[in-house]
Amino acid sequence: MEKLNNYRELVKKLINKYGQYKPKYGDIEVQKIFDVQGDHYQLMNVGWHGNRRLRGCVLQIDLKNDKIWIQHDGTEIGVANELVEWGVPPEDIVLAYHAPFKRQYTGFAVD
Repeated sequence: MEKLNNYRELVKKLINKYGQYKPKYGDIEVQKIFDVQGDHYQLMNVGWHGNRRLRGCVLQIDLKNDKIWIQHDGTEIGVANELVEWGVPPEDIVLAYHAPFKRQYTGFAVD
């Protein structure tokens, strides 16, 4: 349980870190979404650029089976590498945006 609570705090730290960056264009709202009960976390950009509606996911991370599942990573650096720098073992991080058969080649958890 302590490990899972630590992972929740690290994921929130990531969302808050990247949530500080607002796009320079348009009228964009940065939304930090924390579903602690379901262990689903997202960072979304929502708004308008001129007459064009913009909506996009920057980060989507779930916690399941005592692991961090990165469902979507729209960062340049890659948040999995940041999590490892913060002490999370690679075997506790699943790059869920890769097909299951490819995960064995990532250096991270398969599932």
